[in-house]
Amino acid sequence: MSSKTSGLKGRAELGVALLLGAAGVLVFLDANGLSTPYSHTDPVGPKTVPFIVAGLLVVCAVLLAVNVLRGGKGEAEGGEDVELGHPADWKTVLPLAGAFILNILLIDWAGWVISGTVLFWGSLLALGSRHYVRDGIISVLLSLLTFYGFYLGLGIALPAGLLEGIL
Repeated sequence: MSSKTSGLKGRAELGVALLLGAAGVLVFLDANGLSTPYSHTDPVGPKTVPFIVAGLLVVCAVLLAVNVLRGGKGEAEGGEDVELGHPADWKTVLPLAGAFILNILLIDWAGWVISGTVLFWGSLLALGSRHYVRDGIISVLLSLLTFYGFYLGLGIALPAGLLEGIL
């Protein structure tokens, strides 16, 4: 093994720094592509926050890389309820991932309330809850609450899908 690769051994944090830097560049390029007219009432404009986020991501990436190259490293997880030697619980992870994927596939066609209900209820099932009726009711209420919370609170219309005209 060359001295160059052995010097970087055990420095996986550099990958995180690279990922942070790439995310910062991507956010910057995406924000730079926004075409918004100048407004005298809003001189800051919608590009400001993405540029700030991009800059902070790049600064964090550089600071993390410098820290790692100077010998710093992250501590291993030491939680009392975490067994590092055990493999992932695929009986939980796969159904949970399935609920997320099903949400992604349904959201445009069925709308947020239906796909969100599937997401929340599927997540509860995957995590071990067996109160089917109660969980279903809570999932529907949570989906409706987030649907109207986004619409009324933030002015963001989530897709209504099959319930268009009802909601």
